[in-house]
Amino acid sequence: MLRGAGILLAIVTLLVLSGLLLGDRLTPKAMGPRSNVLPLQPAQSAIDREVVRLQAGHPDQSGVAFLSEGLDAYAARAVITRHAARSLDLQYYIWKDDLIGHLMAQELYQAAERGVRVRLLLDDMNAQDKDALMMALDEHPNIEIRLYNPFRNRDGLWRLVEMVQRFFSVNHRMHNKQWIADGRVAIVGGRNIGEEYFSARSDVNFRDLDLIVAGKAVQQANTIFDAYWNSDAAVPVAALAFHTPAQLRLLMLESAHEAKLAAARPYLERVERSPAARSFYTDAVDLHWSPGVEIVSDPAMKHRRDDPANWLVTRLVRELETTRHKALLISPYFVPGEEGTRGMAAMVRRGAYVGVVTNSLAANDVAAVHSGYMHYRAPLLRDGVHLYELRSRGAGGGSGGLFGSSGASLHTKAFMIDDQRGFVGSFNLDPRSAYLNTEMGVLFDDRELAAQLRAEYLRLADPKQSYWVTLGADDQVRWLDRAEQPPQLLDREPDTSFWQRASARAISWLPLESQL
Repeated sequence: MLRGAGILLAIVTLLVLSGLLLGDRLTPKAMGPRSNVLPLQPAQSAIDREVVRLQAGHPDQSGVAFLSEGLDAYAARAVITRHAARSLDLQYYIWKDDLIGHLMAQELYQAAERGVRVRLLLDDMNAQDKDALMMALDEHPNIEIRLYNPFRNRDGLWRLVEMVQRFFSVNHRMHNKQWIADGRVAIVGGRNIGEEYFSARSDVNFRDLDLIVAGKAVQQANTIFDAYWNSDAAVPVAALAFHTPAQLRLLMLESAHEAKLAAARPYLERVERSPAARSFYTDAVDLHWSPGVEIVSDPAMKHRRDDPANWLVTRLVRELETTRHKALLISPYFVPGEEGTRGMAAMVRRGAYVGVVTNSLAANDVAAVHSGYMHYRAPLLRDGVHLYELRSRGAGGGSGGLFGSSGASLHTKAFMIDDQRGFVGSFNLDPRSAYLNTEMGVLFDDRELAAQLRAEYLRLADPKQSYWVTLGADDQVRWLDRAEQPPQLLDREPDTSFWQRASARAISWLPLESQL
């Protein structure tokens, strides 16, 4: 038995060493032709005409609107897709093979049928078992799909062998999220494409946030997309798997059938009638125009020894270090590390109020991340940082999801500084976002946008939505349920079982923090 274990260990070691020595030569090389955002036109599409008109009154500025509700976030994507006449450039970490994934695939197909060029860049870590969906779309002559840092082996044992061999390189993923129409309007934020991100799940829904951006800053989104699309890490899906025209026909038949289901009706109706969904291309009411808007990103090849000075974490830390009197942070996965903990403590010592909303153990969809966070709760509280943990169910029962979801989970990634500056994007306050994944988002310097983000923070920190985390007389972490009258002080992780708590505690003893 020991001999067999030794042989297995030797094989694993050889695989990992070969991956380290051969590095990226084990991965498929980019085979797709280089392409770039299509030139802007003054009046080719409804989007062109409206953005040009609005920009004439707001030169060198960007228009921004918040998309906090799932229905509005879906409708915004569908509307700009339906009105695109030239191009759609999409970049996502996850695109699920579910109702929302199919409805949005149908929108892309219909745009491609009108002659719109569609480029879709997806991270490959979550693409397993979705090759059929991706292959079907890629079959259309106007749609091209590329995968970021992909596996050569699409399934089975060889995929597992490749994962072991390329353990260190395959661990770097593309977490960016953006949807750009005609090079003029971009949706950037935290949502992936799937039911739970748009309040369409009956069991759990994510509280999430996107920004729709028009005007000057969208050129930065275009540049970011082109850099990723043309990088060595992006490989055409057609070079990795086989596909046929029949797959595309089957996908469109399935999507057309799903569009008739009762679950799809609220989304399709919102596209047709919602002022919030249409305002950004027919009316300027919901767009706030500002010169202080910037779309920022990690470099596409961050994982291949790029200069950390160019990384997004460097820029965001520099922003947070300038805090004078207030920093409000929202992060579903919150593992600040010793350096981040010291940084927040320093803010408090300078007289700043520092507040954080994150997931409770019951609301967190990745227990290992909560295990990493557990180490820092007491030190942060002792240093004067205010912590709030999202309830898995809103006070009074239910999370308020579209279909009466029984559970909720925070997915918004944002911060607001000094009622003036802020960030909304894909960046979690954890080591994985800082050092392993590529991330992006919107930075702004604008009091009105800061006020909207502050309102989102306060909504999440509200007693009906979150527990207030504090220290008891025994210096142990406690949770105050402020929705109860009188408020109740809880001495264990709320809404969890013994096994959930025991598992989280056991995982917290493992040396996993750098991967969280």
